[in-house]
Amino acid sequence: MSDQTQGFEHSRCDYKDSLKKAGCTKLGIENPRGNVTIDEDKPVTNRKIDGGQNLRPDDITQIQPQKLTLDLRSGESQKFTLKFKRAEDYSIDLYFLMDLSNSMQSNLENVKNLGTELAKAMQHITKNLRIGFGSFLEKLVMPFIMMTPKYLQNPCFPNDCSAPFSYKHVLNLTDNGTLFAQEVSKQKTSGNLDSPEAGFDAIMQAAVCTEVIGWKNVARLLVFSTDAGFHFAGDGKLGGIVHPNDGKCHLENNMYTKSNYFDYPTISQLVDTLSNNNIQTIFAVTEQFRDLYQELSTLIPKSAVGTLSTNSSNVIQLIIDAYNSLSSEVILENSKLPANVSISYISHCKHGVSGSGEKGRKCSNISIGDEVTFDIEITATGCPSEGKSETISIYPLGFNETVEIVLNFICECECRKDGIPNSLNCSNGNGTLECGICRCNEGRLGRLCECSQDAFLTDDLDANCRMNNGTDICSNSGQCVCGTCECKKRDNPGERYSGKFCECDNFSCDRSNNKLCGGHGRCECKKCICDANYTGSACECPLDTTACLASNSLICNDRGTCECGVCKCTDPKFEGPTCEICPTCSRICTQYKDCVECLYFGTGSKKQICDKDCKSFSLKSVKTKEELPKNPNHCKERDIDDCWFFFTYTTKNDDKIEVHVAEKKECPSGPDIIPIVAGVVAGIVLIGLALLLIWKLLMVIHDRREFAKFEKEKMNARWDTGDNPIYKSAVTTVMNPKYEGKS
Repeated sequence: MSDQTQGFEHSRCDYKDSLKKAGCTKLGIENPRGNVTIDEDKPVTNRKIDGGQNLRPDDITQIQPQKLTLDLRSGESQKFTLKFKRAEDYSIDLYFLMDLSNSMQSNLENVKNLGTELAKAMQHITKNLRIGFGSFLEKLVMPFIMMTPKYLQNPCFPNDCSAPFSYKHVLNLTDNGTLFAQEVSKQKTSGNLDSPEAGFDAIMQAAVCTEVIGWKNVARLLVFSTDAGFHFAGDGKLGGIVHPNDGKCHLENNMYTKSNYFDYPTISQLVDTLSNNNIQTIFAVTEQFRDLYQELSTLIPKSAVGTLSTNSSNVIQLIIDAYNSLSSEVILENSKLPANVSISYISHCKHGVSGSGEKGRKCSNISIGDEVTFDIEITATGCPSEGKSETISIYPLGFNETVEIVLNFICECECRKDGIPNSLNCSNGNGTLECGICRCNEGRLGRLCECSQDAFLTDDLDANCRMNNGTDICSNSGQCVCGTCECKKRDNPGERYSGKFCECDNFSCDRSNNKLCGGHGRCECKKCICDANYTGSACECPLDTTACLASNSLICNDRGTCECGVCKCTDPKFEGPTCEICPTCSRICTQYKDCVECLYFGTGSKKQICDKDCKSFSLKSVKTKEELPKNPNHCKERDIDDCWFFFTYTTKNDDKIEVHVAEKKECPSGPDIIPIVAGVVAGIVLIGLALLLIWKLLMVIHDRREFAKFEKEKMNARWDTGDNPIYKSAVTTVMNPKYEGKS
């Protein structure tokens, strides 16, 4: 608001309609909008410059635009598009970090020629390759290293090897492959006690010692080669090392000097350090530890894992494959955002593939010359506590380019720039007139700076800050300053007190569905101002009565009232969403049956007195019961011919009964003779067959019993063994009667 509103006593921050209603002029209303300004927009680089010459590293541009300024208003978003195009011949810094424990002796021989051979192998990728070398072993404390003097001189005795160390930087990044071979040839392996190594210490130092290593703002690769696992934060306590790793450079004469003072880094420290320094990591490990480093790689952005052969003979191909895999994926990262600022990404990748959320930050399978875009949305949800501007950056991981974004927060009206210092309107120069109100000088208070600070909260002035004697000062929602209420400010900038006595606010209105004014109105002075078609203290009631219409087009079937889009049935017999259901009305079908039957079908018990007793009925016909209206009052009755007929009824305002009758009845059909006769004949035949089968079964059982009896008698038969009565023996014996048996 501007000086056009001088003397305006209502809330100066409000809805546009509310400001106009309160008397604010059109010229006095400011409604600033956000904006996006592109400050640097250098186009992305093609593969080759004109004339076929290779591009210099500083001339390569892969991301566009490079600088932007965003004017952000709280609650509004600003959108812009970033373009990324992968360029050819992009410079690479490669630092080879090698485990020099004794088990890596054969691997060391193959690494010596890595510099020249790798440069040749990567000719098709880049001609600007620099390579460096460092080695690591273990912390010089028990139980990791034997601390006897003899062991500290030669831990491989009786074989010859170098003294143990934690991390040693051997060679700065250089494009001299011969120098690389010479320096690596001078290296010797060493020994330690346990299998895990101090690789995390080495990675941390190689990443943060930028000047010592010689990192440039190009693609940075760190190749980590080992045949063992790793120690991490907490393991140092085994050797009495309790200080957490500080993530700073501690190299003196190219040796890590704080190895025995600081513990190993945490994995999260490594992730942050590698990401912040834009270093892509390649873990070249033996098959035994591949799974371990694969798990670690999932936590480190832009990292890859390759399997070393027994003697590292495949290390060059491993590096090339890993680099191609890493460089074919672009992942956008942003610096730390200010409070109350959020950012979102939507990616548009090759072959029409899009992503949002975390997937919106990256595109995969990008070849040289491919172009992808990212839609980025930045939103401010509040104003910063200090300052009006913040600067953030967006950058693709693994590349040296950065998009710089200046955020200007719209938190003040433009009219403040035209303020009049020591204005006469502010009690003769006791303040600055800004946007129609006074900003008082130090020691002055009041709407017009008319009071000194000594007059603050006096009893005489307090009376001017009460609505009446029975109310609190400034309604207990503000402070009485020089006889004028200055309302409290809420933590939520969208909530505020207003009014001469701070008696109003825009957040204490009734709620519905946990929404202020039901989401269908706005809160003004603790009262909901409802949108069109809504009413109620919380704007919870829709005025639309469509939901209350019954099937007969009557509101609530004329048996109730429509309140808040819901029928309240006034007839106790009726219920349901439209008061059409009558649970106790089943007898009505029987009551209406005779009139329907006589009026439409000309039959029934009331046939002779139909005109007299059925005057209130109004009949309409449909062909079948399926065509009857969708009415809860459906009836199914039986007539004198034992046929079912169907109808629905609706009671009108004038007590007329509207009945819809289905022409087609459902009558029982007569018996079908043929199936009956066939059934009887079939039954007789089946019964006869069953009797024959039973008789046959009984006969078989009887015969088997008789045969068994016969067999039993046959087995028990015995014949007489006496002589033949007609047989006469040829021998005759005569006994002498005088013979006494003695001689």
